[in-house]
Amino acid sequence: MDLLKYAAKSMSMTDEVWNRHSNPWSVYTRFTVLPIMSVCFWSRDWIGLYFIVPVLLSFIWVWLNPRLFKPPSKTDNWASMGTFGERIYLNRKNECIPKHHINACRTLQILSVIGLPLFLYGVYALDFWVLLLGNLWIMVFKAWFVDRMVWLYLDMKNTNAIYAAWYRT
Repeated sequence: MDLLKYAAKSMSMTDEVWNRHSNPWSVYTRFTVLPIMSVCFWSRDWIGLYFIVPVLLSFIWVWLNPRLFKPPSKTDNWASMGTFGERIYLNRKNECIPKHHINACRTLQILSVIGLPLFLYGVYALDFWVLLLGNLWIMVFKAWFVDRMVWLYLDMKNTNAIYAAWYRT
């Protein structure tokens, strides 16, 4: 099972949750997850073992975020189409998508994961600059991945009536 599919499954991403997550507020506030987790893990230096409380709260934020906002009335925007593309990408075993998207997405995922050791070391060593670099590295490639998901959605939206129905102006 690929990592994205596992993450979606563990998040219990039903159709209703995906509809809510297509709200641009959900997508853009999702970019706060890594910085919030960074601060929460860093707080071990300030509050000792109690840092576990903010860390747990940050994981709750990860789960709550896609559920917090109502489904958008319009989905003709970058954020919404990015979530649609992600749904299509996660369903690629059941419905073929163009090979060039698969290759590009895998490359972007690998590039994003390269930032993980920087992030982890920065948290472990309490090295602000390394942690900042890890955050920026991961977030840049995540944003690029979302942009690729928009491209995938635009390429695929007319191949399936369900995909086409997600687009609302």
